[in-house]
Amino acid sequence: MMQSFDVTIVGGGMVGLTLAKGLANSELSIAIIEASETSELAKSPESRVSAISFASKTLFDNLGVWPLLASERITPYQTMQVWEKDSFGKIEFNAKQVNQQELGYIVENKNLQLALLTAVQQQKNVTFFCPDALQNMAIGEGEAWLTLNSGKQLTSKLVVAADGANSWVRQQLDIPLTKWDYQHHAIVATVKTQEIHQACARQIFTSQGPLAFLPLYEQHTSSIVWSVPPLQAELLLALDDAAFNQELNRHFDNRLGLCEVQGYRQSIPLTMRYARDFAKHRVALIGDAAHTIHPLAGQGVNLGLMDAASLGQEILKCSAAGNDIGLYQHLRHFERWRKAEAIQMIASMESLKQLFNGDNPIQKLLRDVALTMANNVSPLKTQFIKQAMGLQGERPNLCLPQSNVK
Repeated sequence: MMQSFDVTIVGGGMVGLTLAKGLANSELSIAIIEASETSELAKSPESRVSAISFASKTLFDNLGVWPLLASERITPYQTMQVWEKDSFGKIEFNAKQVNQQELGYIVENKNLQLALLTAVQQQKNVTFFCPDALQNMAIGEGEAWLTLNSGKQLTSKLVVAADGANSWVRQQLDIPLTKWDYQHHAIVATVKTQEIHQACARQIFTSQGPLAFLPLYEQHTSSIVWSVPPLQAELLLALDDAAFNQELNRHFDNRLGLCEVQGYRQSIPLTMRYARDFAKHRVALIGDAAHTIHPLAGQGVNLGLMDAASLGQEILKCSAAGNDIGLYQHLRHFERWRKAEAIQMIASMESLKQLFNGDNPIQKLLRDVALTMANNVSPLKTQFIKQAMGLQGERPNLCLPQSNVK
């Protein structure tokens, strides 16, 4: 039996579910196709976390999702410290400098995904196909025809690829990628520290790459993201816990006292990806399906969430006008909007990465002077803070305080 939908979202992760929730109050019928069932939140901290920006938190407030998170496992952070190893250069950020209480929030990915899932499962306009996956897709003039592994068949006015960096949908459409290997792997793990983190996010730039300590809900526990060359990542993963702890302490300048890794360590290859097309006839790409960036500023997930909110806004506007939501001409504004935001973020991350690349003494001196100047120049620092909080650029209506929405 053929089932017909207005919007089919391929991928039930944070970004795909955010789009579905953004369409909750519409009459649009929505299908969500997800290959994996989500497990419960573990008692110990999850190793995969995200730094949720102020703009993204506003989005979840407006969607009614934030209260559904396990609140005791959300870590607001008010300050951020960035410095270069074996140098005098440093910069410190404080939320008070932009009249805010927090710079952002460290949230376990699974905590956020479960809250979104709880919210979306209550929507009467959503049908889940899980666990299931796309087997075949044909794009017609008036609709897309989809066949699932289970044998079920769907039609949809619009297919949204929210299926990650190796997007099946993007590959089927042969959308070219601009990409380069960052020549870094990110080691992620949970660590316990001798000293409390004081709700401060910390990042040190070493000669091998940046090392971030993100504060978790337990005062002595942080999530680390350690970017190093692939061979170094392999060597670090091969160490036993005691030897790994020793290397971690040394590279982090022992800033929080002795560190003890908790549980397993994971290494993730880092690649920049930028799809040539964020939209085609009957198809739109959001999140990692459209772009991936270096995690050194923690902006990847926020960029994807803004995609979801932006696309939802355009779909609702198009539907309200009685237009076909799947026509490319009605997806053009979304594409231009999000491609501009993505390329700006990619360029910023690459500039930052190149700035701290290498340990030539003259380069280090110039970096230290630049960091010190930025730390002492209030307007420049304020601009950095607002960008990190997602308060610059064109924001979707759902990412604005509701009193500001006309």
